[in-house]
Amino acid sequence: MSQHKDQRVGIFVDVQNMYYSAKHLHSAKVNYNAILKDAVKNRQLIRAIAYVVRSDEQDKKAFFESLERTGFEVKAKDLQTFYGGAKKGDWDVGIAMDIMKLAAKLDVIVLVSGDGDFQELLEHASALGCRTEVMAFGKAASSKLKNEADLFIDMGLSKKYIMKSSK
Repeated sequence: MSQHKDQRVGIFVDVQNMYYSAKHLHSAKVNYNAILKDAVKNRQLIRAIAYVVRSDEQDKKAFFESLERTGFEVKAKDLQTFYGGAKKGDWDVGIAMDIMKLAAKLDVIVLVSGDGDFQELLEHASALGCRTEVMAFGKAASSKLKNEADLFIDMGLSKKYIMKSSK
């Protein structure tokens, strides 16, 4: 099954994964507008959710607002700081739960993450009859994830997915 205008699409963006991949591979920021446009590809958008982690940085609020203006529903959780100073901000279970809850209403699930932990989730979504597409920076994406997806879009092959940082 390839792309068709009647397909119902859900887009799920692991913002932390994209942020660190773009920063480490390209010293750049991610162009979420280009991601949304290419993920939808003239199909019917049902939901586009960006999962973010709140920290103390002031510029995050403007970033969250820009995601909303782009067309994403933003789900945020606070960065957890553990005894000893370790920090954790992770949406893996939340993303998985949302995909499972929405799968029956979708024909296509677009996961924007290179995290190999999502491989079994894609396998399950496929078993439910959904086409699975993954968008990520190829050099930072798990090979298990690339192999599991019906389509893998390597964002590292096109400059449209990155914006040079102004800093």
